[in-house]
Amino acid sequence: MSVPELSRRLLLRDRVIAVVGWSAQPGRASHSVSAYMHAHGYRLVAVNPAYAGQVDAMLHGPCHENLAQACAALAGQGVKIDMVNVFRRAEAVPPLVDETLAIGARSLWLQLGVIHDAAAHRARQAGLEVVMDRCLKIDHAELLRASLL
Repeated sequence: MSVPELSRRLLLRDRVIAVVGWSAQPGRASHSVSAYMHAHGYRLVAVNPAYAGQVDAMLHGPCHENLAQACAALAGQGVKIDMVNVFRRAEAVPPLVDETLAIGARSLWLQLGVIHDAAAHRARQAGLEVVMDRCLKIDHAELLRASLL
């Protein structure tokens, strides 16, 4: 499956997105991408220990310290994380693959500049669908313009 086809599939299917590396600062990419996705009907769940407990207008709850905490909080509402969107350095990706698998998410999206081939390969081998070195917002906007979403 080509990357644009995979992007489209994930954007149509995965509506609850955990944003690892989320920032409360509007000028940061993790914040602006999350705001854009929220405006297009996706549910965003913030994950960043530096902002744990903080609530932003676009979030349906507080920012969480880690994926396990976010997953547990959502489980109480009958909601499951579909996608993990990563705004962290590449060296943080291998343990995030384990965390993503542990919470039962279906996909792992590594934002622009986040490249870790070995971790992406391991994630795919374990059954995750992986997009690497692409922006969720850009892909969504391009697919929307082409009337594919």
